[in-house]
Amino acid sequence: MKKAALLAAPIILATVAFSQWKPAANPAQKAALNEISAPSLRGHVSFLASDALEGRGTPSRGLDVAAEYIAAQFRRAGLEPVGDDGYFQTTEFAPRNSAEGAKKVRNVIGVLRGSDPKLKDTYVLVTAHYDHLGVKPTGEGDRIYNGANDNASGTASVMEVASALSKLKQRPKRSIVFMTFWGEERGLRGSRYYGANPVFPIEKTVANVNLEQVGRTDDAEGPRVAAVSMTGQDYSDVGAIFEAAGKVVGVAVQKHPQFSDAFFNRSDNQALADLGVPAHTICTAFEFPDYHAVGDHWEKLDYANLEKVNRLVALGILTIADSAKAPDWNAGNTKASPYRKAWSDRRKG
Repeated sequence: MKKAALLAAPIILATVAFSQWKPAANPAQKAALNEISAPSLRGHVSFLASDALEGRGTPSRGLDVAAEYIAAQFRRAGLEPVGDDGYFQTTEFAPRNSAEGAKKVRNVIGVLRGSDPKLKDTYVLVTAHYDHLGVKPTGEGDRIYNGANDNASGTASVMEVASALSKLKQRPKRSIVFMTFWGEERGLRGSRYYGANPVFPIEKTVANVNLEQVGRTDDAEGPRVAAVSMTGQDYSDVGAIFEAAGKVVGVAVQKHPQFSDAFFNRSDNQALADLGVPAHTICTAFEFPDYHAVGDHWEKLDYANLEKVNRLVALGILTIADSAKAPDWNAGNTKASPYRKAWSDRRKG
């Protein structure tokens, strides 16, 4: 594969799209972004990734406790509950080779309603998966897959951004949906379930920004400070929006030449993208020490950097939520063609 030839066209297209989006936080929005703090994020991650939650396997007692904790934070932020059971969208899941039968697996969903009479019934989704791998059945020593970076970091970020944006006196024009999924480690099960049973119309869902592995800066290729990557970054306008937002808050949004496209279908954004929604995952490190290992502990995260990443996410989301123009798929990128077609077919339908 000739990498230079592969990357040249998308970079030009992204530059064209970039000029259409100019994020600029007003004083009230800056104040909201400043509510995001490293100590708060540390508190969330250290609880979700504690031994007490036993690795948040799907299904498990630890996963249920995590769901309750997330719902409590949504409640604290004043988000509107929109599930079939308060903040919970419930269903059953039966693991393979389990004699116990099906188990109150739950997506956790809250919404910050928009303020514009026309745009408030359109939705921007901020998501992350809150499950992990549970506990090793046998062995000595540490057997708990705590999953601090994967993905207590993303879950904590959803809660932190929700809390910050809920403090805005002037709500964004579009509604912002904050959601955490069960069962990503089981094959995107929670996000697939939401896609098949959406709480908000897919036709009215303008974008999905999914957060995964955003807490550790010790990337396998070298330190990743004040920089993130986005999967399928030049597949849609969302990449250009976040590149522009990154310039404002001092976080570079970079397309990884190997992993950005290859990892597009490796997280929960895929479930929404398959339905035509411009959906991407933001991460700090694609590959990091302790990935899917018992050593992924909360003490190893860079919380000062995570604070910066959260401010990037908040400003990028606000840019989409306050814009009359919705993001679109990149017509010039053939990799985005299936998703663009899905969106077009859905609108026709």
